[in-house]
Amino acid sequence: QVQLVESGGGLVQAGGSLRLSCGASGGTFSTYRMGWFRQPPGKEREYVAGIMWSGVITYYADSVKGRFTISRDNAKNTVYLQMNNLKPEDTAVYYCAAGDYDYVYWGQGTQVTVSS
Repeated sequence: QVQLVESGGGLVQAGGSLRLSCGASGGTFSTYRMGWFRQPPGKEREYVAGIMWSGVITYYADSVKGRFTISRDNAKNTVYLQMNNLKPEDTAVYYCAAGDYDYVYWGQGTQVTVSS
């Protein structure tokens, strides 16, 4: 059983920064693609960023491109999401996800709240 645990969420003012972390256990982390999703209150889950197992190829939603950076440290079984210049519309529960060809494993989520 693959387990993912997010951390690093919290309350921050607009324009500030946060770094989310996701630790993985119970699987071969280095072979997984990893991703971050978010779900704003009252809205559907949306894709934020993804990174392939090698760490070379990354993807970003247009809404966060240029502000967020996804990275991974396979030696630590950890994926990160560095979030800069945060906006109130970034407020959401952020979820870590993993899989070989699709995202099938999910973390419990961590709350990010950005005040005006």
